[in-house]
Amino acid sequence: MDIFAIEGMVGLLVRFGLLVVAIFAFVISLMHPAEEYTAAGKWTKQGWTILLGLGVLFSFVPILPFFLSLVFVIAAFVFLADVRPALRGLRRR
Repeated sequence: MDIFAIEGMVGLLVRFGLLVVAIFAFVISLMHPAEEYTAAGKWTKQGWTILLGLGVLFSFVPILPFFLSLVFVIAAFVFLADVRPALRGLRRR
């Protein structure tokens, strides 16, 4: 196996991992009611769902520029690191 085949395999695994993160964030965004987003002081459910849904959709398009893919991946990580804990905190009260 040459170095380019290994590099291609690693790139494919990274893209697949990021796709899994995007799908997970999208599904989690659908599970919470819109009122919880407002109560947590976060962006609306509709806004997050559209943004994360576009991220999942565009993950299947390998032609997109790296910058655009990076924006959607960062959005998914922000949702999982900031919004999801705030929404989960509301359920514990």
